[in-house]
Amino acid sequence: MYLERAEEEDRRMVENWKGDADGILVFTGLFSASVAAFVGNTYQGLQLNSQDASAFYLSRIYQQSVPDNGSQVSLPLTISDPATFSPSNTTVWVNALWFLSLVISLTCALLTTMLQQWARHYLRVTQTRYQPYKRARIRSFYAEGVEKFRVSWAIDALPALLHLSVFLFYAGLSVLLFTTNITIFKVVVSWVALCISLYLIITMMPVIL
Repeated sequence: MYLERAEEEDRRMVENWKGDADGILVFTGLFSASVAAFVGNTYQGLQLNSQDASAFYLSRIYQQSVPDNGSQVSLPLTISDPATFSPSNTTVWVNALWFLSLVISLTCALLTTMLQQWARHYLRVTQTRYQPYKRARIRSFYAEGVEKFRVSWAIDALPALLHLSVFLFYAGLSVLLFTTNITIFKVVVSWVALCISLYLIITMMPVIL
């Protein structure tokens, strides 16, 4: 009787874990690809453009090759010295937020994959065809470990990590739009604020009700 109930409870628990893990992996894959596409365009602002550096040094070479007849050839104002290059604060903040968002999202995917592997291992070990008393001891040992190490809390933390990753992406997008176009910034931030409000309401509903 104990083993039958334990087996049914374990299958239900593992199925819930797998269901959550599958949803997280699908969303994480799509979200990580989107963030990576944005980062691929913005990270270039962290380093000096090779064309600008080439233009600067070619201008210096041309300036030095001009005969010294009392006149000076000035460099165009748009060409800056590569040694003085420094990315803007906006570029640094946007890339920091988006890279952190991408890393957290990939970490969430890795932990979810490990959870799926652990769930399969749990069922395989606890439902191996041993003698009933031995199976009961093995199942009791693993079930105690699940409770002791707060596995359910760790599983609940995975969506929280994913939510944090999304919020960081929103933050980076807001910083970028603020310095790009104030109208688009206001529209996007209004929608993000609405989404965050709905998120907080839905999160708090089980506690309030």
